[in-house]
Amino acid sequence: MLDSFFKITQRGSTVAREVRGGVVTFFTMAYIVALNPLIIGLAKDVDGKYIGGGDAPNLALVAAATALIAGVMTILMGVVANFPLAIATGLGLNTFVAVGIASKMSWADAMGLVVLEGIIILILVLTGFRLAVFRAVPTQLKIAISVGIGLFIALIGLVDAGFVRKTGPGSAVVPVALGDNGNLIGWPVVVFAFGLFLMIGLTVKKVKGALLIGITLTTLVAIAVESAFKIGPFVGPNGVNPKGWNLNVPAVPEAVVDTPNFAILGDFNLLGGFDRISIVAAALLVFTLLLADFFDTMGTMTAIGQQAGLVDRNGNVEGAERILLIDSIAAAAGGAGSVSSNTSYIESASGVGEGAKTGLASVVTGVLFLLTTFLAPLVAIIPYEAATPALIIVGFMMMTQIKGIDWDDLGIAIPAFLTIILMPFTYNISVGIGAGFVSFVVIRLIQGKRTEIHPLMYVVAGLFMIYFLQSPINIWTA
Repeated sequence: MLDSFFKITQRGSTVAREVRGGVVTFFTMAYIVALNPLIIGLAKDVDGKYIGGGDAPNLALVAAATALIAGVMTILMGVVANFPLAIATGLGLNTFVAVGIASKMSWADAMGLVVLEGIIILILVLTGFRLAVFRAVPTQLKIAISVGIGLFIALIGLVDAGFVRKTGPGSAVVPVALGDNGNLIGWPVVVFAFGLFLMIGLTVKKVKGALLIGITLTTLVAIAVESAFKIGPFVGPNGVNPKGWNLNVPAVPEAVVDTPNFAILGDFNLLGGFDRISIVAAALLVFTLLLADFFDTMGTMTAIGQQAGLVDRNGNVEGAERILLIDSIAAAAGGAGSVSSNTSYIESASGVGEGAKTGLASVVTGVLFLLTTFLAPLVAIIPYEAATPALIIVGFMMMTQIKGIDWDDLGIAIPAFLTIILMPFTYNISVGIGAGFVSFVVIRLIQGKRTEIHPLMYVVAGLFMIYFLQSPINIWTA
């Protein structure tokens, strides 16, 4: 029954691979259950209140709702779209909601704008506009998006593990550098390196479950190291400890099960934001959310589809309509759940790296998220340093697609190059996509090849110009 429903054999996979892939995807993105509360759970709205309306933060409320929405929407992605793509609160989007929106209105008003953005995206999906835009993008730009995301998630892995960090004050300041001011320090980096070489070795030897085995063994090593040396967190009560663990301190949990509280579900005011600030300002906030959500998912879907072999010769993803439908519902569901917009996660590529090709992997990931509402202490023992080596391996796998770009055609090569480099350099998928789209239209016009530009590409390039010029537009409309 599973084989028939999810087309497992038809897509060249097995139930075991799908389960492994779902588990690996969960472990590489489970950090969001701990990280989202630290981003939106510790932020105050314009009234000085925390999520839920309290005068003190309640991180457990945010963690439980984050896991619940992620679990339900990821299962829907698996069952409805039959695609190995997991969904959770969007990083970057949640920071924008906390800093850029909630600082201007109440949390309920801010989440109302998120729900509104999700409804608009849903309308764009149902009218076919979102899929039409996806199909209007040249195939080689889709490949560039996939490659750029591969580099991006590899950089995420290096940064989260502390192997690459921002540099401090000094005469030779650069955006990022090796370790702490050019030096690798602390046992956590050693654990990361162990995990990376372990996963490389297992991958080279084509061991089934290489990434899952690597994450599990590296976590056990991390627990042993913490037990022996008492390293502690990167950010603790005494300030920053550059030799500490990122996000989670690995340790045997005192408790495994905890009762979840979903009190913040449904705490949103759909149009309240328009009463707090001007209509133009509120509309621009919704537009920013909309554009980031719209194209982040398009890039992620393309990258996962390419890696899983679920695209046709034009780069169109199998079942794209259903994928985009669930993703748009997830955006609104995240706002309704008071945990910010939910979106597709590129970490799903780690599960595909384990061989996942169907929605069964997403169902497994979703079920694990639902269990996390009760098992938060267990998830909290996996440090970044144990999970992020998997992102480096997956980044390599996605990078191999670069050979599909015609580097002799400057009209596609330069936009592809900008797409690829700006994703990791700006830490933003949408920026890379926007730069690629705008430059593609401009260069093709310069070359006199207007027939190679789909009409929708003019529309999208124009929208991205508005996105890039938001600051002067805000000043002009103020």
